[in-house]
Amino acid sequence: MDIQIGRGKTARRAYGIDEIALVPGNRTLDPSLADTRWRIGGIEREIPIIASAMDGVVDVRMAVLLSQLGALGVLNLEGIQTRYENPEPILDRIASVGKEEFVALMQELYAEPVKEELIERRIQEIKQQGGIAAVSATPAGATKYGAAVAKAGADLFFVQATVVSTAHLSPESVTPLDLAQFCQEMPIPVILGNCVTYDVTLNLMKAGAAGVLVGIGPGAACTSRGVLGVGIPQATAVADCAAARDDYFDETGNYVPVIADGGLITGGDICKSLACGADGVMIGSPFARAKEAPGRGYHWGMATPSPVLPRGTRIRVGTTGTCEQILRGPAGLDDGTHNLLGALKTSMGTLGAKDIKQMQQVEVIIAPSLLTEGKVYQKAQQLGMGK
Repeated sequence: MDIQIGRGKTARRAYGIDEIALVPGNRTLDPSLADTRWRIGGIEREIPIIASAMDGVVDVRMAVLLSQLGALGVLNLEGIQTRYENPEPILDRIASVGKEEFVALMQELYAEPVKEELIERRIQEIKQQGGIAAVSATPAGATKYGAAVAKAGADLFFVQATVVSTAHLSPESVTPLDLAQFCQEMPIPVILGNCVTYDVTLNLMKAGAAGVLVGIGPGAACTSRGVLGVGIPQATAVADCAAARDDYFDETGNYVPVIADGGLITGGDICKSLACGADGVMIGSPFARAKEAPGRGYHWGMATPSPVLPRGTRIRVGTTGTCEQILRGPAGLDDGTHNLLGALKTSMGTLGAKDIKQMQQVEVIIAPSLLTEGKVYQKAQQLGMGK
C-alpha cells in the first residue's frame, strides 16, 4: 500500500533484514539433512556464500581457501592485487594510516594503473592452487580487461557497479558497455550487478546474466546511501528481484540465481536473505575478520578510493578467528558471526526446509523487535546479541 509523503508524492514501504523474522512451520528436520548446495554459472558449491570482491577481503590465498572450504571468493581486478607486483607493503600502509589521512592515501594508492599481466597472473595463481577463479570489474573495467580475463581462463566474471542497468546513457565521447553483447561474447559466465528492482533484474537476465547481485549501499563499509541518498532496504530488494527471477524462469525455463549482496553480518542475516528469495549471499566484513584476510583487521569499500567522490570508508573489524571458523566452525564467538554454515543448517532444520528452494518459501513476518526483545542483560553486558 502506498503512503502519502505529501501532495503529489507517494511511497511504498520497504523493509530491511533487521525488521523481519522467520516463522517455523509444521515440521522440523535434523540440521544434518539440510541441503545447502546451489549452482552459479554452472559451478556447484556446498555453501551459498560468496566473499565480496574487496581488497580487504579477498586475495589469491583467500580465494583458494574459500574454494577449499566449499564457498567462493571474488577477486577485485581493479584493486591493489592488480596494481602492485607485491601488494603486502601497500596493505600495510592502508592498515597503519590514521582516519584523517585515509581517503587521500587511498586515492594516491589506487592512482597506480591496473596491469593486465597482473590480472592474468592472479587468475592463474588461483587456478594453479586448485581454486575457483571468480573475478570482478566495473563495466568500464570489463571493457578494458575482458579479453585478458578470458585468456587467463577465469571461471566466473562479476561485472559490478553501484547501480548497473541495460539502459545506461553516456556522453557522446564514451561508448557504454553493451551488457547483452558482453555476456554473449564472453566464453565464461557473467554475473551482473548491482540492482534492487524487479524491472532491472528482469532486463539483466534477458541480457544474459548468469546471476544477478542485489543490493545498493547496505554494506558495512559503504556510504553510498548517505552520499547519494540511493537504495532500497535488503529484504524488500531481494524479494522484488527474486520475483523477477521466478517470472523469467516461468517464461524461459532458464533459472538465474539472485545473490543478496551487502549488509549481512550474522548467520541470521543470511538465513533471512534466503527466506526473502535469494539463492546465495555475498558478504564482506564477516570475512574481513578472518585471520587469513588481506585487510589486517580492516575493511573498506570498492568506491572508497574514488578520485572525485569517495563512497565508502575504512572500518576496523578486528580479527576474530580463522576463515574456517567463520564459515564452518567451531564457533569461538556467541554473536552469530562464526560457523555461518552451521547457522544456516540449524535454521533450515528449525524451519523444516530441506533445501534452498524450500527455504525461499518459509513464512516471513514483520518483526522490528526481533533482535531486542528480552535482551536487556545481553545489551547491558555487551554479550551475544547485545554487542
